[in-house]
Amino acid sequence: MGEQSSEHPYGRAEQLTEGPFAGWWTWGRGADPYETTIGPFCFTMENGRTRSAFMPRREHLNGSGAVHGGALMSFADFALFSIAHNALANNVKAVTLTCNCEFLSAGTLDGGIVGAEGEVLRDTRSLVFVRGLVTQASRPVLAFSGTLKKIGM
Repeated sequence: MGEQSSEHPYGRAEQLTEGPFAGWWTWGRGADPYETTIGPFCFTMENGRTRSAFMPRREHLNGSGAVHGGALMSFADFALFSIAHNALANNVKAVTLTCNCEFLSAGTLDGGIVGAEGEVLRDTRSLVFVRGLVTQASRPVLAFSGTLKKIGM
């Protein structure tokens, strides 16, 4: 998948140049080796809100043929950071302090793009509180919330 590096308000993000997510952003190859391996996870701004997404592949499935809960939880963790991008502007680094997930239904291989949207509930000097919802074909799949700890400040 083609990528182009850019200094962007998202920090060291790379913009995808081809495929179903052309024009969307990702943190870039090697920035997070785990997400690079299981992704790509992507994000974009739509109507002032951040939307995150990925296309499920066979590698994302569990033994029952549904999208693995671990893949959904990893995606929710990615979405925490994309939703909080304004709070993390100017290269503010953060780590996940908490990530709470509630499974609502199963994601499927043939259900299309898995997406996430959410909101920042509170942004303090050192913490960012976020909540969101993962959906597939407008069906809620996973509700999540989390706290990000700003570091190096």
